[in-house]
Amino acid sequence: MALQFIGIDPDTGTNGSPTAWVDLANADIVLQSYIADDETRAQCVENSAPGHTKGVPAHETVIRIPVRLVPTLREACDAAERAQL
Repeated sequence: MALQFIGIDPDTGTNGSPTAWVDLANADIVLQSYIADDETRAQCVENSAPGHTKGVPAHETVIRIPVRLVPTLREACDAAERAQL
C-alpha cells in the first residue's frame, strides 16, 4: 500500500491531528480523526441508513472530522479521482 499524504488539520499541534491520505493502489481515502463521543455514536445508530440494521458493525467506527479539514477532504477527493484514472 502506498499512501499519498494530502493534508493535516491546519490548526493542529504536533500530534493527534486529523489527517487525510489517498491509497494509490485503489484510490481509497484514508482518514485519521477524532473518535466520535458516545452521544454522536448513539445519534448515528438512531439515524442509520434506510434499510440497514441499526448499529455500528464491529469492523467500522464513527469518526468526527472538524470543518476546518473540509478543504483537505476536497483535495483528497480530487486526488482519489486522479488515482483512479
